[in-house]
Amino acid sequence: MLKNLIGALACALLISPTHAAEPLEVGFVYVSPIGQAGWTWQHDQARQAMERSLGAKLRTRYVEAVPEGADAERVMREMAAGGTKLIFATSFGYLEPALRVAAEFKETKFEHAGGYKTAANLSTYNARFYEGRWLAGWLAGKSSASGVAGYVAGFPLPEVIQGINAFALGMRVANPKATVRVAWLGTWFDPPKEREAALALIGGGADVLANHSGSPAVPQTAQERGVKVIGYQSDMSRFAPDAQLAAVTSDWSGHYMRVAQSVMAGTWKAQPVWGGMKDGMVRLSAVHASVPADLKRELAAREQALVAGTDGPFIGRLVDQDGRVRLERGVLGDDAIAKMDWFVQGVMGNLPK
Repeated sequence: MLKNLIGALACALLISPTHAAEPLEVGFVYVSPIGQAGWTWQHDQARQAMERSLGAKLRTRYVEAVPEGADAERVMREMAAGGTKLIFATSFGYLEPALRVAAEFKETKFEHAGGYKTAANLSTYNARFYEGRWLAGWLAGKSSASGVAGYVAGFPLPEVIQGINAFALGMRVANPKATVRVAWLGTWFDPPKEREAALALIGGGADVLANHSGSPAVPQTAQERGVKVIGYQSDMSRFAPDAQLAAVTSDWSGHYMRVAQSVMAGTWKAQPVWGGMKDGMVRLSAVHASVPADLKRELAAREQALVAGTDGPFIGRLVDQDGRVRLERGVLGDDAIAKMDWFVQGVMGNLPK
């Protein structure tokens, strides 16, 4: 009997799906070079963390500096045709290409950053960066002598508009007369253009900068010109050691590991994720040592209130830059935040069509 039992166990091990399973191949498509900081760098840090955590269970590949459009579709199609079973498309303009490729390769799972459409094998994920922006705006308002901030922004998408509005609302909690001036780039990654926009905003009176773009050019310009800056995506203190007040940073690693594990377990489904500070996806990091202790304590208290849901950028009366009341009281709902296409009072600039 013992001999038969050992034989049965040996057979079970030989045919076990776990024993026979090939590593999950995971692909990443990046809109800019990985570099040393910024949007793509943060995604790649999460890719590496996932590799370290899951080890031989998976292998990853990536292609960087892929333009949005036909090139992105080609890269994703090549990945799927080559056996990649999970693809992270990490830029907003990758959504339509990802949907087309997903329709062809139904056994491959797709995760798109920042999208608003799903399919049976395509889900979306994003972070509530506006939460960190609100706290950063308050710190900027407390630190600005002129009461004027400059904001370098890529495209007028809802996510970008949310961040600008939250930053302005945070500034105006600290200084009710504060204003935020916006410079549009029409691109996510163009260091010379980002620098030019930052210089123009400084020339217009801004003594603190923020950005929604992909390179360290804005922090570098702030350091060079002696103004303050809020880092975005990554801690930019290596580029702006004196200028950076703090950084609104992201951590995608937990999400990436959960998604990969669900694909390996066969439990993955298209379920959009929109995480925030309470989920660890967004942080206000690297607060500068020069920030006074009392401001740090108040900043921490405001963060606690935000995480608890008792305070935040889109709570209470909201008025747009034309004087129209958008919310009289209560909390602005997620649907309204996700479709935001207007500026609050205090934002100086127009929304391109």
